[in-house]
Amino acid sequence: MPEPNSTMKNTTPEEEIAYEWLIKPCEIYKEEFRDCTSIRARFHQYFIFGETLDCKQWQIDYKNCNLWSEYKDKEACKQLINSEKKRRLERLEGHYKNDIWQKRDKPPENWNAPLPSWLEKENSKSYLRIVSDKLKENQYEKEEKKFCTIM
Repeated sequence: MPEPNSTMKNTTPEEEIAYEWLIKPCEIYKEEFRDCTSIRARFHQYFIFGETLDCKQWQIDYKNCNLWSEYKDKEACKQLINSEKKRRLERLEGHYKNDIWQKRDKPPENWNAPLPSWLEKENSKSYLRIVSDKLKENQYEKEEKKFCTIM
């Protein structure tokens, strides 16, 4: 199969690209573009931001993903990885710029200590506790009802 254009450079399957793990399956980029351009999303974007967002990057990422997955185009892979890094940085921008909360190096020393008795009593009636107890009972019953038949 010939290459789509002469600027593409093929790689061998053994060659490993750094940050390749950032690349999602191509269908996800296609779905994100479709979702971003839907009427419902456009209405939501206008309501939240006062204007519609530019969805072209999802389309470009989908094209680059296809080029990478089908033809192992290094340039498309690099562009896709850079786009994912940029998207990730934008998503975590608030976390990185946070100067209010002090970040921890390790969890608190007593993070897995038992709950105080007053809180334990309060949580005994919670929905999660009831479901958890039922699941434990069902598992116990299943373990008791194991039968072995020899024919």
